Amino acid sequence: MTQTIDLRSDTVTRPGAAMLSAMHAAEVGDDDYGDDPSVNRLQQYAASMFGFEAALFVPSGTQSNLIALITHCERGDEYVVGQDAHAYKFEGGGAAVLGSIQPQPLQNQPDGSLAIADILAAIKPLDNHFARTRLLALENTISGRVLGLDYLREVTTRAHERGLATHLDGARACNAAVKLGVAPATVMQGFDSVSVCLSKGLGAPVGSVLCGSGNFILRATRWRKMLGGGMRQAGSLAAAGLYGLEHHVDRLADDHANAALLAERLSAIRGIKVQEPQTNMVYVDIPIERCADLSAWLLSRGIVARVSSRMRMVTHLDVSRDNVLRVIAAFEDFF
Repeated sequence: MTQTIDLRSDTVTRPGAAMLSAMHAAEVGDDDYGDDPSVNRLQQYAASMFGFEAALFVPSGTQSNLIALITHCERGDEYVVGQDAHAYKFEGGGAAVLGSIQPQPLQNQPDGSLAIADILAAIKPLDNHFARTRLLALENTISGRVLGLDYLREVTTRAHERGLATHLDGARACNAAVKLGVAPATVMQGFDSVSVCLSKGLGAPVGSVLCGSGNFILRATRWRKMLGGGMRQAGSLAAAGLYGLEHHVDRLADDHANAALLAERLSAIRGIKVQEPQTNMVYVDIPIERCADLSAWLLSRGIVARVSSRMRMVTHLDVSRDNVLRVIAAFEDFF
């Protein structure tokens, strides 16, 4: 049977034999009491790797971001965020619904950043008429784009000077680090908290880690419990995340190379427009009248993708170079 190639997201990865073995061998306890040894090892490893005092294992990136926002802000406070940011656009309005926190969305720049002048102008005066601006939330990578180190240093410094805390949705921060050729902790410097997904390019089946100071994580743990994220014998899942951090960070470069190959070859096809990728996401503009036929064509060849006029294809652990060549051939035959 021909292998299905799934390009919808890097969330579709499945644990391989070595990761499954680590999960099977994991020691477990009751993490709600703090005595699951595998969860504790993951949290200690992640905190050290990402340059923080402490970390918290949570079920999802959405919950991790929500916990961070609620921990940083009180009811009636405000966080500054990009209009394209996952924490604002794709997480169901959780901060407003569950945290009574007001978002102040700003237009993302073409490179994914928020203009520092826009951020500073959005900070409300200390006046009872206004929500208190308490937090700046950024995302890196954002739609596959990498925020530069100089920008990150300047924007976090300026935010702190104005009394704001800083949170990084670093769901794919390891991709950013690999692209920039630096340690993951380097792209997280200057942030008071960071959320990192284990279930995307790192290949774990579920989970994220939220990192911050010891006091921040102590308060965040209470919010995790309140939001239903307190797990029991979670060590098997934590073992998968730890394996991903130990073995799957450097190999993200393979995903980036496969994305570059896909984009390069597709860009030679007349009738479509391809954006040069920075990491593992390839964006292709498809004539809208051809989308339905292309979707059926790809499916008939064992390729699963979200076909639209602005199509995103994501390379990951389960997409090999040979798979990419199959995808290229399918596009060439169709067009």
